Amino acid sequence: MLISTTNNIPGMEIVEYKGLATGEVVSGINFVRDIGAGLRNFFGGRSSGYEKELISARNDALEELKNNAFKLGANAVVGVNIDFESLGQNGSMIFVAATGTAVVVR
Repeated sequence: MLISTTNNIPGMEIVEYKGLATGEVVSGINFVRDIGAGLRNFFGGRSSGYEKELISARNDALEELKNNAFKLGANAVVGVNIDFESLGQNGSMIFVAATGTAVVVR
């Protein structure tokens, strides 16, 4: 499955539009990572626990996007956009949404 943030794929022709494809993930930050992030926030520095969780959630959302596009009969997704939001009490959860247009390319 080809994925592109642009509205086309160089060297390929879009022959059919299948519709909107999405992938959404809500991921909770575990208690230990939350404590570590709080310390990083106080003392400064990067929070590797949050970074790993964010990367994992993004990858899961893209995988769901691919699966949903495949179910629509597509072999590519163009115009992909990935949005991130924090949810829950004190932002303890991450929401990641990947959206794009499912297409057939040749």
